[in-house]
Parts: sequence; structure tokens; C-alpha cells
Amino acid sequence: MGRGKVEMKRIENKINRQVTFSKRRGGLLKKAHEISVLCDAEVALIVFSTKGKLFEYATDSCMEKILERYERYSYAERQLVAPDSDQSSGNWNLEYAKLKARIELLQRNHRHYMGEDLDTLSLKEIQNLEQQLDSALKHIRSRKNQLMYESISELQKKERAIQEQNSMLTKKIKEKEKTVAQQAEWEQQNNGPNSSPFLLQQQLPCLNIGGNYQGQAEEERRNDLDLTLEPLFSCHLGCFAA
Repeated sequence: MGRGKVEMKRIENKINRQVTFSKRRGGLLKKAHEISVLCDAEVALIVFSTKGKLFEYATDSCMEKILERYERYSYAERQLVAPDSDQSSGNWNLEYAKLKARIELLQRNHRHYMGEDLDTLSLKEIQNLEQQLDSALKHIRSRKNQLMYESISELQKKERAIQEQNSMLTKKIKEKEKTVAQQAEWEQQNNGPNSSPFLLQQQLPCLNIGGNYQGQAEEERRNDLDLTLEPLFSCHLGCFAA
């Protein structure tokens, strides 16, 4: 027995109306999915129930992109049909309503991304939201890893530059120490046993061992003075004797 034709009018029974809405809504979403897969078409479906509950389907969860494309297409089509139509107040009201609806959609999606107002979502919508969050989390982690890798590379470059600078400073210090050692060795050789008598004579007065050498030097100077003064005294005595 064939199924009877359903008259297209509002179902008065509330329960029957709700059951019919659930069945037809599921079939409509299924058909939208089928046409998007079979025909490789971009499909966006929006359904509001009597209570204001939203049900939507979009190809690859790109509802915003499809709506933007629809708005661009509608605007271009209106410009071709009536270029001066934007000047009328009716079109401005239409644009305002579209922008308002878009803002509300963005705000609702933002609340869903923040984990709020999830009671109105179905299981499939929650699964789609979860997939979007997982994809966004992967992008975020990828970007974080890239920034960390760049930071580590920069630190490694700074480390190599500091090591090279330390190596240069160490080399300069060793060269300086070598120069000082050579200079000290040269001075020691010049002040050693093979040095000239003139240097020894200049260095001897500087030696003082218990004060003996200083006293001996003074005694020798007195003897030299006596030897110098003795002929003078002899000369004077000869003069007095004459």
C-alpha cells in the first residue's frame, strides 16, 4: 500500500509537529551532505526551530567562508541589476540586518570556542567543534615549536660567538704572558754573571749585607783621601822648613 500524499500546511499537533521537524531536519542535513560529497559542491544549511534553536551544516565546517562568498555574489548581482540600489533605505536596512546576523554568528561561534553555550549544540556539531579546536591546537603547537626552535638557534649562535671571543682573549693572554716571560728572561741574562763590569759597578753599591760592605767602602774612600792629602802635607812641611 502506497504512502499517502501529505498536505503542505502547518501541523497543528505540537508533538507531531516536533516529530516531523526532527525527521525532516535529519533528512535535509543528510541530503545536504550527500550533494556536497557527490557533486563536490559547497553547501551551507541553516535551520532555526520554533524555539529558536539553531541547526546548521556547512561543507568542511566553513560556514563563514560560504556566507562571505554568498554576500559577495549577492552584492555583485545587485550591482548588475540595479547599480544605484544601495542608495535606497531598504537596501541599507538589508545590509544592516546581514551584518547584524553575521556579528551574532561570530559571537556565538566565539562562545562555543570558549566552551560556553554548548547546550544548544547537537552531538555532530560538538564533534565538528572538537575537530576545529584540535586543528587550531595543532597549528598553535606547531607555531610554538617553531618559535622555540628559532630561539634555541639564536642562543646557539650567541654561544658560539662568545666562545670565539673567549678563545681570542685566551690567545691574547697567552701571548702577553709569553712576551712578559721573554722580557724577564732577557733582563735576567743582562743582570747575570756575564754582564759588563760597568753594570756590576753600578749594582754593587746597592748591595748591603749587614752594613759591612757600606763600612768597607767608606774606609776605602778615607784611605784614598789620605793618599791624596799626604803629598800636600809634605809640600807644606817643606816650605815651612825652608
